[in-house]
Amino acid sequence: MTSGNLLTDTPELYELRFPDPDHRAARWAESVLNRYGAGLAVLDLGCGTGRDAQWLHRHAGRDVTGLDSSPAMLRHARTYHPGPDYRPGDMRDFDLGRRFDAALCLDSALLHCHTNQDLDDFLTCCRRHLAPGGLLIAEMRNGAFFLGRTELLDAPRTDAVTRHGTTHTSHTTLWIDHGAQLLRRTRIWRSDDGSPPTEQHSAWRLLFPQELRYLLAAHGFEVLALYDRPGPRTEPAWTQGAAPAASTHSDRLHLVARLTDTTEKSGP
Repeated sequence: MTSGNLLTDTPELYELRFPDPDHRAARWAESVLNRYGAGLAVLDLGCGTGRDAQWLHRHAGRDVTGLDSSPAMLRHARTYHPGPDYRPGDMRDFDLGRRFDAALCLDSALLHCHTNQDLDDFLTCCRRHLAPGGLLIAEMRNGAFFLGRTELLDAPRTDAVTRHGTTHTSHTTLWIDHGAQLLRRTRIWRSDDGSPPTEQHSAWRLLFPQELRYLLAAHGFEVLALYDRPGPRTEPAWTQGAAPAASTHSDRLHLVARLTDTTEKSGP
């Protein structure tokens, strides 16, 4: 058994496992940027393969900078999704030397900030890189979903994806680390090419709607919208023109916040 993150280390496999042929995530982000009148300069935090960043650059005319900590993801983005300015960096500690009209943090990237200090550091970096009135737009798992709900925890999930004639099968188990307020995951990959299995461990912070509002207010942000659906990863999925629901109980959470106080903050 080897360790590592097969999907992060193999971005092509990531895009096969999580296809988005209609670019729904990027189109949802663009609809939010338009709705709230954001300027053209956009920072994509945790940009991954660059799929969303390139669509926003190429089809929406955005000036996009993508930040990611994975060298493999950045190599893939520059090769297969060129156009944006891709930079290596940790979303909790980066300095790009410029300001943006909006920051995106899609696909639960924000939830890799596991501790309160991580969250404070992330929001401090966002403040320093957003122009006055700039937007923070995030899409993530919803911690409130797990209050009394266990369907994602009750049994392991099995998925398979084929690349270059090799089928990779994953068995995924989720559980909640209550003390750390983390959703933890163990994923074991087995391939039919004879290679040894790969075991991956990862986690997401479970954030709750009121907790998010408190953190954002403490860092000078006004929450403009916070809702569970529709979005790019909900069922039913977002479609152009769909209005946000007035609820926050489903498994995804969508956030729009505006930076209204630009004075230096030290966190809550």
